Amino acid sequence: MEQDERSRHGSSFGSVAGVYAEHRPDYAQTAVRWALELAPGLRVLDLGAGTGKLTATLVSAGADVVVVEPDTAMLAELRRALPDIHALQGGAEAIPLPDASVDAVVAGNAMHWFDMAAAGPEISRVLAPGGILVGLWNVLDDRLEWVAGLARVSGTAVIGPRDTPTGWRAETADIHVPKTGSPAWFDSPERAEFPHEQCRTADSLVATLATRAGVLVMPEQERRSTLGRIRAYLSSRPETTDGEFTLPMRTCVLRLRRR
Repeated sequence: MEQDERSRHGSSFGSVAGVYAEHRPDYAQTAVRWALELAPGLRVLDLGAGTGKLTATLVSAGADVVVVEPDTAMLAELRRALPDIHALQGGAEAIPLPDASVDAVVAGNAMHWFDMAAAGPEISRVLAPGGILVGLWNVLDDRLEWVAGLARVSGTAVIGPRDTPTGWRAETADIHVPKTGSPAWFDSPERAEFPHEQCRTADSLVATLATRAGVLVMPEQERRSTLGRIRAYLSSRPETTDGEFTLPMRTCVLRLRRR
C-alpha cells in the first residue's frame, strides 16, 4: 500500500470512533504477558492507541501506561473510557515524549499504519536501552471452515491478507525497523500467537467489520452491498444464524528488542 493510501485508510477510523469502541475486540492477556514480560511499574507507551482496547489490558496487567493517538475522535473515546490515563495527541512519526522515557512501546492493530522510516527513529528515541517494541494484531482463525468462508465472502478490502494467521506471518516476515543511529539497532523479531475469542451476534459482527478501514473508505453503495453480502452469509450458516456465537481469533505478536 502506497503512503498516501495508507494515510487515507489509517485516518478513517475517527468517523466511527463510538462504534469502534463498542465492537472491536480486546487482546488476549496471555499475548500481552508474553510480549512484555510484565514487571510491576513497567513504563509502557501504547502508540496509536485508538479507543483504548489494548490500553485497558495493559492497565489491568499492572503497567504504567501513557498513550499517544493522532485522531481526536478516537482519543476522546479513550479518555471517556479511561479518564485516569495520561493521553496525548500525536503520531508514531513524532512522539511527544522525552528520550528514553519508556521501557516498552506497543501498538495494537496499528503498526502497519506507521511510516517506519520516520517512526523507527522516534520509537528508538523514546525507548530506554534494552526496551522492547511490540506489535499485536487480532486476526481471524480461519482454520474453521465457516471463518474461512467469511473471509472469502467479505473480500480482501474487509478481511485482508494480514487478517488471518497465515497471512499475518507472511505480511510481517520482512518487517524492517531502520537503523536509528549507532548503536541503536533492534534485534531480529520474535513472533508468537495466542488463542483469543469474542462473543458476537450476526449484527454485532457486521458492525465490527464495518469499522475496518477498507470498508470505511468504500463508496456508500459498495459498502452497503459488501455488508449486505456478509450479513446474508452469516444468516446462511448454522454457526452464526441464530443468537450469540463465539468468533475464534488469534492475537499475533511481533516483538523486537532495542539493543
